[in-house]
Amino acid sequence: MSKIKQLYSDTIGWFEENMPVAETELHYDTPFGLLVAVILSAQCTDKRVNMITPALLHDYPTAEAMAEATPEVIFEYIKSISYPNNKSKHLAGMARALVERFNGEVPSTNEELESLPGVGRKTANVIAAVVFNKPKMAVDTHVFRVAERIGLTTGSKNPLQTEQKLIKYIPEELIPKAHHWLILHGRYVCLARKPKCQSCGLTPFCRFYSKQNPLKK
Repeated sequence: MSKIKQLYSDTIGWFEENMPVAETELHYDTPFGLLVAVILSAQCTDKRVNMITPALLHDYPTAEAMAEATPEVIFEYIKSISYPNNKSKHLAGMARALVERFNGEVPSTNEELESLPGVGRKTANVIAAVVFNKPKMAVDTHVFRVAERIGLTTGSKNPLQTEQKLIKYIPEELIPKAHHWLILHGRYVCLARKPKCQSCGLTPFCRFYSKQNPLKK
């Protein structure tokens, strides 16, 4: 087995044993609710999004309902998060597009999802993976950082390169869960400024840890 395949095998094995359940921390009840939450989560914490979505989705629970709202009305619900002006416009436009082109239902293909206002590749991948269990790898800052540090995507210069490397080596049926493994590990253990290496079970084969602690290897 090549070194990179061994690294993926070790990493996946550790996560399967230590994080058998890995799911999004965004709260949602419907595909539309998740789409709203993911659009709101751009450069914003899931915790903050979860504080906002209950009231917004209580009053506008469907694409049909939200399509009737103006960006100015939506803004009042989401003004405490990052970039509320843009996101309120995106949500209003997204809801109208769903009604006009998809009968109010969240589509399942990336091409269709990315045709919606406020939906880029990362958001489309999240919806495809979480709602439709497709082998899509959404790469946010946590995934990008953790995959690089471990050594899974050494040299990747952008999220697309990271995504392509990860889906090449991760078994297809595990890709949706692996997305959450990496996000949650980055959120709670492999922090950006001060990674908690002392409490991380990946250190025996982590490239970052090896470089920081050469005498311990």
